[in-house]
Amino acid sequence: MTYYKNRYIWILGASSGIGEALAMELAAQGATLALSARRKDKLDAIIEKLEGQGHLALPANAADPASLVDVLAKISETFPHLDSAVFMAAIYGPHDGKPKPLPFIHEMIAVNLGGAFNMIDAVLPRYEQQNFGQIALCASIAGYRGLPTGQPYCATKAALINLAESLKVDLEPKNIDVKVINPGFVKTPLTDKNNFHMPMMIEASEAATAIAKGLRSKKFEIHFPKKFTLLMKLLRIMPNGLYFSIARRIRPK
Repeated sequence: MTYYKNRYIWILGASSGIGEALAMELAAQGATLALSARRKDKLDAIIEKLEGQGHLALPANAADPASLVDVLAKISETFPHLDSAVFMAAIYGPHDGKPKPLPFIHEMIAVNLGGAFNMIDAVLPRYEQQNFGQIALCASIAGYRGLPTGQPYCATKAALINLAESLKVDLEPKNIDVKVINPGFVKTPLTDKNNFHMPMMIEASEAATAIAKGLRSKKFEIHFPKKFTLLMKLLRIMPNGLYFSIARRIRPK
């Protein structure tokens, strides 16, 4: 498959988990990639495994807007254009019912939500200059409803869904496509922190295949695995009273 041949894509949050798997999948389909995360050694190791040539390892901190502007400048110097910017960066704390320290909460908000705003701010001038582009924000089905013990992670993911919906309408006139990615449970270093049953879990490689397919589709939302995400969508549209009744039953004791 060479759908992504001659396409240039920036993945922020590419050093592990779904981001790393997505890099492998897109490169196998012909894309040229710029990979960003905080640790350059991890990025370099991933690039050594990628198919194709011309990939860039550009370390950055999602919570630092200046570092993302610097990355975009380096991308613009090297790539003839930028087709897509995929936001995969995330901090996660297990849903164990224990209070999260306030500094950790602020760090999670700064990365999971603030990082998306920072990436958008960096790429928009480039997209407006070239008159096209795509922004894909990785949220989660955890953003569909406020899940028991899910603060603050669920809140950041709900905000990303809202942000993507808003941007979709605002950026269409500028020929900028916006998508939201809502995974179910995917086996990654983040979900390895959980000590509860995670139904219908899939491998990161399966998630990457679904995302790569979704990025080239006309659909706004990329969600998987379908059997699980459709069940979660039912929770999303339930009346509050019914939802809270179910949530009380699944709340950790």
